[in-house]
Amino acid sequence: MKKLLLLGGGHAHVHVLKSFANNPPANVAITLVSPYARQVYSGMLPGWVAGHYAIGQCVIPLPPLCRAAGVSFLETACESIDFSARIVRCADGSQQTFDVLSIDTGPVANTLIIPGSANAISVRPIESFIDAYSGVARDITNRRAAGKSTDVVFVGAGAAGIELALAMGVAFRDANVNFTLISGANTLPGSVGPRLARVLKDRGCRLLTGKMAARIDANCVHLQDGEIIAADHSFVSTGASAAAWPREAGLSTDDAGFILVDRHLQSISHPGVFAAGDCASMQHEPRPKSGVYAVRAGPPLAENLRRCLLSKTLTTYSPQKRSLYLISTGDQHAIASWGHWTWQGKWVWNWKDRIDRGFIAKYALAD
Repeated sequence: MKKLLLLGGGHAHVHVLKSFANNPPANVAITLVSPYARQVYSGMLPGWVAGHYAIGQCVIPLPPLCRAAGVSFLETACESIDFSARIVRCADGSQQTFDVLSIDTGPVANTLIIPGSANAISVRPIESFIDAYSGVARDITNRRAAGKSTDVVFVGAGAAGIELALAMGVAFRDANVNFTLISGANTLPGSVGPRLARVLKDRGCRLLTGKMAARIDANCVHLQDGEIIAADHSFVSTGASAAAWPREAGLSTDDAGFILVDRHLQSISHPGVFAAGDCASMQHEPRPKSGVYAVRAGPPLAENLRRCLLSKTLTTYSPQKRSLYLISTGDQHAIASWGHWTWQGKWVWNWKDRIDRGFIAKYALAD
């Protein structure tokens, strides 16, 4: 009996679990290792912040999926890999052996990129953000009751930071909350930039582009040009960073530390090791770090894991060159982009809502 070890409960791996539940591979013992017993769907997180969803509507429980697929679930995190012994060492002290390994652990927060980042809340990992944000929401509510304003700063003005800031603005529309978004780049995400800039301006959010944060203190953010931005609460949303352990284990990575995989989603340095989602980078066809591409990688990953376990020829996966992006503006409106085309309105939100709820319904099984 071969051993398949799945590290992480990301978008691609939930599809692997569903595929194996529908058609279990024979003579294979499978274990999923994940630090959390659920996957929070990132696309619905701003909707939760805005108050449109309960958190339970935004999550996929992993244990029911594992039981349906005959997979053992271990709630812990990978700390290191010994490829010579084919062992994964976990944070709970256990050691998991494998014949085939698949990694879908997602990105991590880079707390070293800006001094003082420990004084801010990172949007990654999402579970930590959820816990911390609940405290922020209570504080804003208390300050509102006391007649006090609240200054909120987002360091990083990509899609994630903008969506969360706009969602908070809707959640606390009756409170005096001042939002500032700081971006080292001079443009907003892709072709939707002009539309997002108008929305931010209409909502009274201050956008500082071409500005770099030099340090984050407990009550302010220092910019490299000397400006100091007051901040009762700071959030870091500067994009995806790679965990250190894949490179330390000897896996080939790109310059940023993400696992390099080929057109089979297999490591270019270690046969029998696969990776997908935001922790990986396709060597010949790199794509943005996005849940869209992570979801699309699920079916080819499941197929190639089956083929690898059977020592069959792997299939080739070529991700789409562009994808549909749907960015919520907090108030049950959204902006869509496809290449250079953009649209916005409540109908876009309804479209996004149907897609998001459909994704959850596809994989969320009763516990």
